[in-house]
Amino acid sequence: MTRPPTAAQRRVIDAADPVTGRLKGTNAQLAALVKRGLAFRHPRPPHDHFLTPAGHRIREAPPEPSAPTPPPAPAASGVFAARIGGEEAPPSGPARTREVHSAWQGLLELRRMTNPDGTTDRPCGWERTHLVQAAALALEAAGHRPAVGTDEAGYRIRATPQPEAVAVRDPDTTALRACAATLEKAGWQVSEHTEPRTAARYVLASPRRV
Repeated sequence: MTRPPTAAQRRVIDAADPVTGRLKGTNAQLAALVKRGLAFRHPRPPHDHFLTPAGHRIREAPPEPSAPTPPPAPAASGVFAARIGGEEAPPSGPARTREVHSAWQGLLELRRMTNPDGTTDRPCGWERTHLVQAAALALEAAGHRPAVGTDEAGYRIRATPQPEAVAVRDPDTTALRACAATLEKAGWQVSEHTEPRTAARYVLASPRRV
């Protein structure tokens, strides 16, 4: 059985960027994670370290029980989340703008590193397993306005029963089509539909594969 990471290694893993898996730590800590197959050193400058798939699984799994330790901080604290629409009093301002820009650039880097052909114009595996968050990040990074609380204005992104598809709704048809154009530019396949009962327009979006 593989020995679980030490408490110090687990803290480094837990602090990894939630989108790219980029790691920060001492040279010794990063080297130890590479040796255990939980991280890799990118071959291109600045030679940052990133979680491997095994490292991501460790990050998403609860810590293994071991010797008594102080209770960990909540896993969700400080973790970036794109606005899917409907949040109460969502974050805004210059700091949020910088955070969203950084997350989007990180996602493009993840595409470059994980897509077989190194392309950044097509969604990667992480986006296919986090459809709502990935679509929301593309829209928020492009400056689209999400709905706030119960306010009808603004976009809302929700999962659908269809595999690899999210629904994007906005009562403003012009804004909805602008969202569709942004997602298409970001590498998603989009199609516009009408709700049979309400006649409301919405967009279905799926990550493009080729």
